[in-house]
Amino acid sequence: MALAFAAGLWAADPPEQPIPFSHKLHAGTAKFPCKMCHPNPDPGEAMTIAPASTCMQCHSVVKADTPAIRQLAQYAKEAKEIPWVRLYQTKDFVWFSHRSHAKAACADCHGPVAGSEKLAKDGDISMGACMTCHQMRKVRFDCRFCH
Repeated sequence: MALAFAAGLWAADPPEQPIPFSHKLHAGTAKFPCKMCHPNPDPGEAMTIAPASTCMQCHSVVKADTPAIRQLAQYAKEAKEIPWVRLYQTKDFVWFSHRSHAKAACADCHGPVAGSEKLAKDGDISMGACMTCHQMRKVRFDCRFCH
């Protein structure tokens, strides 16, 4: 099914990822903190995705015999990045630092990720949403602050 993008949200099914991953299981049920899988290396602008070797710390035992985890193990063995399909990206002309937004909850921008079996673009990262949040939190929101 083709994806239609409307009002900042996926209007259809989320994109297929190279390996099935359940945020509901990992962030919801197991209560792994976001930063466990999404480290924020210096200088802190971007969150990253942990390498497959991090996943294998548990998955060398947990569900190790499943096709998806065997595929994950192969990425780890070859030290290859998993080609995840990116859901969120700011425009090149927007300055954004995840580290400076550390007081906000991840769900504030990314939506109820911990309840998602299959991740979709559930959060609104539009300029309007950012400005509304900055106004509510009494943070600067003049043009030059982000552009």
